[in-house]
Amino acid sequence: MSIDKEMQDAFNEQINAEFYSAYLYMSMSSWFEDQNLSGFSNWMRCQYLEETMHGMKMYNFVNERGGRIELKAIAGPETDWESAEAVFQQVAEHEAHVTKLINKLVGISRKLNDYASESFLMWFVDEQVEEEDTADDMLTRLRMIKGDNNALYTMDTELKGRAAAPAALPTILGKPVA
Repeated sequence: MSIDKEMQDAFNEQINAEFYSAYLYMSMSSWFEDQNLSGFSNWMRCQYLEETMHGMKMYNFVNERGGRIELKAIAGPETDWESAEAVFQQVAEHEAHVTKLINKLVGISRKLNDYASESFLMWFVDEQVEEEDTADDMLTRLRMIKGDNNALYTMDTELKGRAAAPAALPTILGKPVA
């Protein structure tokens, strides 16, 4: 069974949005490096890998359904922020935006009675709950320590230990793992 053109086009738009998210998080990683906050930079690099994995999961799904991938230009992300809190404010807003995009995809799949796409997208619905919660948690923590450089240093040290999701690398290199 081939994927409906409307669904295919919507997935292509979302693939672009996922790769934009990866690009945005890499830009944020670079900004944190410039601020000598390598733990925060590491956190953003892990986000970059996750977003790339999300794009590749969709890419592989469209191909498996007989669709055609049409990659589009990725918009340039912001490159400068006032503070770590400002970065995570944007992360929280961005993840809420991505949730709306995923929900729109689910709506299209339901309109088209495309149960395979709807089933596939439920993983992303659940993932976005986690993404928004994590972004809100980071933002809350940064607001709590506002102006306390020792607390910022402690948080930065903690974030050095974050590793990318184990499924990210194999998914980027080939077919998605469950």
